[in-house]
Amino acid sequence: MDEDAALWYRIADLLPEPASKEVKECWDIGEQECGLGLLVEGLLARQIPISGTDRARISVLAEQWGERETLTPGLLRCPGDGAPAPVRLLDGEGGDDLDVVTGRSEPELTDLVLVPWIGCTRCGHVLLRAHTWEPWDDLSYLAEHYVITTADHTTALRILPGDSAAEAFADLLHGCPQP
Repeated sequence: MDEDAALWYRIADLLPEPASKEVKECWDIGEQECGLGLLVEGLLARQIPISGTDRARISVLAEQWGERETLTPGLLRCPGDGAPAPVRLLDGEGGDDLDVVTGRSEPELTDLVLVPWIGCTRCGHVLLRAHTWEPWDDLSYLAEHYVITTADHTTALRILPGDSAAEAFADLLHGCPQP
């Protein structure tokens, strides 16, 4: 089993059988979008507590499969497990989703709007999504880049391309300078 499938199966196992099996079958038949919806619906319906790290991982999977905007409201309503987590999902928490960052000096980020997405609770680094501001007065659906910044957003530590949400999350999670 490859790494992506292993992660999917582990996340599916947050649900009890047979719901877990149904989410796994979605992976097997290439219906990841449906599987993510079943996962979040199942977690909510059963009020299954999830860790902050699993919440962020599910958000990353949803981002990869184009379902983040649809699933985030439900994901944020899933109960937490109360345990400390190395990361936390910032979408919708206390206005963080409105705390956009503009005016960057990095050439690849010029004219893009940076939206805080996932924060490291240990060092304060933040993973942001970089979007184009569209003529219809909203953010582009897909991120152009993923950016890891310092807590105050003044320094871009790493800029990754728009198809690397999982890599950016792994870098935030495992690249923390705090022990």
